[in-house]
Amino acid sequence: MMLRRHLCKVLCIGLTLVIACYLLLASYTKVTLQKLILSSIQKELRLPLSECNGTVIKRLSHLELDLQHLKESVELVMKQRENVDSTMERVRDELPVGKTVEAKASETRKHKPREKLFPGSPLFKKWGEDLSEAQQRKAQDLFQKFGYNVYLSDQLPLDRSIPDTRHSRCLQKTYSSQLPSLSVILIFMDEALSIIQRAITSIINRTPPRLLKEIILVDDFSSNGELKARLEEDIKLYNQKHPGLLKLVRHSERKGLAQARNTGREEATADVVAILDAHIEVNVGWAEPILARIQEDHTVIVSPVFDNIHFDTFEVDKYALAVDGFNWELWCRYDSLPKAWLDLDDATAPVQSPSIMGILAANRQFLGKIGSLDGGMLVYGGENVELSLRVWQCGGRIEVLPCTRIAHLERHHKPYALDLSPALKRNALRVAEIWMDEYKDMVYFAWNIPLQNSGVDYGNISSRIALREKLKCKSFDWYLKNVYPALKPVRNIVAYGAMKNLLEESICLDQGPIPGNTPIMYGCHGYTPQNVYYRLSGELYIGPLIAEANVDDRCLTDPGRGEKPTLEPCSKAAKDGLHMYWDFKPGGALRNRATKRCLEIKKNPSGFYEPVLQACGTQVWTIQHTVRNWGSH
Repeated sequence: MMLRRHLCKVLCIGLTLVIACYLLLASYTKVTLQKLILSSIQKELRLPLSECNGTVIKRLSHLELDLQHLKESVELVMKQRENVDSTMERVRDELPVGKTVEAKASETRKHKPREKLFPGSPLFKKWGEDLSEAQQRKAQDLFQKFGYNVYLSDQLPLDRSIPDTRHSRCLQKTYSSQLPSLSVILIFMDEALSIIQRAITSIINRTPPRLLKEIILVDDFSSNGELKARLEEDIKLYNQKHPGLLKLVRHSERKGLAQARNTGREEATADVVAILDAHIEVNVGWAEPILARIQEDHTVIVSPVFDNIHFDTFEVDKYALAVDGFNWELWCRYDSLPKAWLDLDDATAPVQSPSIMGILAANRQFLGKIGSLDGGMLVYGGENVELSLRVWQCGGRIEVLPCTRIAHLERHHKPYALDLSPALKRNALRVAEIWMDEYKDMVYFAWNIPLQNSGVDYGNISSRIALREKLKCKSFDWYLKNVYPALKPVRNIVAYGAMKNLLEESICLDQGPIPGNTPIMYGCHGYTPQNVYYRLSGELYIGPLIAEANVDDRCLTDPGRGEKPTLEPCSKAAKDGLHMYWDFKPGGALRNRATKRCLEIKKNPSGFYEPVLQACGTQVWTIQHTVRNWGSH
């Protein structure tokens, strides 16, 4: 083994010396060689001197380059050989007697898996098995910063293919050759550059050039450095291939999602605007259904069907077709398809929807006429519901288009605003005060905010009230009855919020584990499991305020035996004659009308308080808020 190693070194050194001699010779005789070769070539080929001179110089240059590359390769081989020798010597010193280096290396590869540095991170549950420690650290840092797998995104092709998730009947549809022009608006704030590049690439590749007039990027005051000069250079490169296609608009201060979308609409010049997030990939055939439907009816605001790009693996999952709804907190949810659409038996037909999720397309002039998005909405949340109510109540309509599919990257977390609840709450109250009339109380109830002196500044709404009057918009009651009958208002709530027994005020009445139907006492935390709603008729709900017409709240009942109270679906309790009606005034006892027993608390053998039903004693309860001073006398 030692002899082989020394022989290799000698050969390498000898080869290097030979190469050096050749290079030296070439250097000193270049002029002489030029003259000799020039003379020979000129005689045999009768070429002009200038042409021969160029040919020779090129050949000599190539010869020198080849020799230089050969020299560098030999030096690299010698260096690698020395590293291998050094490593093998070190390994041999550590080997047990009788074990070869090759056997040791094989055993190491077989039995030493890579160490997982972040076993609890959601990023590495389905991805990253083969990453080195340095790669894991980089991927985790990027994940914490962006909320999705930027490390993987940076390696994926920008023009990658994604599954065509459309219904087969969508592929059979044809569209007019004279469709409106399209402006695509991409809103972003501190996205990863590769995410934006992939969105742009998908739009260019999957939108017919004759329809796509422009792509407008709106930067809502990003701090991510690569979105400065590097993004601008990328836009120049895109525009070299597609002249004038891309435009970039930057906010000089953070203005929030609604105002960023307005900025994009104001910059747009096409007939139709599609306002998208920047963390999307449009699917094939996405644009034609939008443009055709808006050409038919310019008052329609349309939504695509969303698919899910997984934040960790970037795989695309097909989502089922649904309509977009919301609850009384004005937080989005998917609702079932309306029977009227199912009866059509046409998988390509537009679906009437009560709301939109945020990504939308509209006739540019109509969207401006009805007030675009409410620029008074801050940060994030509620702006889509505000627009939805305004569209329906003020003469437009909203539809989901089954043949338009867009894959949307759902973040694991939103690093730019870890607690969105203040903005969501504030924006929800703004919507309620402008558009929801006498039903606005439901939003206050759901967010557990006092109806008077809420302490929430939802901004100046006078201009939006004036817009509603100018457009002669319908009432929210009309909207509930004609557009969204599945949204359930609850009548006659007179008290709501956290409920405490004055025997121990650090704990609150709580709905307890789900599944399960036994209420508990738990440390007060202010979240929906501890929301209590007392109706004038005597029902007492515990838990989040249910917004779906076909879903039950859970009512507190006295089973009539034993001392444990239960929570039962309110409709079931009413139908079965369960003891669900209670007499209560703030600062008084909570007494069941039928059994005459009171809900009180006592310590269990573990020393913790629990709610019990027993003969009424002196215990009293308080509730956080009352409606217009109910129960104060």
